Amino acid sequence: MRKTSLDELPQFWNVLKGEMSLVGTRPPTPDELEHYEVPEWQRLDVKPGMTGEWQVNGRSSIKKFEDVIRLDLRYQENWTLMYDVKLILKTILVLFSKKSGAS
Repeated sequence: MRKTSLDELPQFWNVLKGEMSLVGTRPPTPDELEHYEVPEWQRLDVKPGMTGEWQVNGRSSIKKFEDVIRLDLRYQENWTLMYDVKLILKTILVLFSKKSGAS
């Protein structure tokens, strides 16, 4: 279930409720918030999303917190409706790729 990301499907309910976006930054964990400094707080300026830069550009292979922050900030800097569409299409490709999947 984790490999196919089906465990993330309940997050769609959060999208429908308006608490999350379909595309956005990776939702922070409570323990991450304890370590935030000035640059990291900027990533909270947009709603977290079910998919985004982190999910389509490495996901579980990205281990450094700084790299996750860099991807989230890149999403914010490049945001357009077409950019979201591109990330959604890329997400679909990643989901059906044999090399994808969370670890």
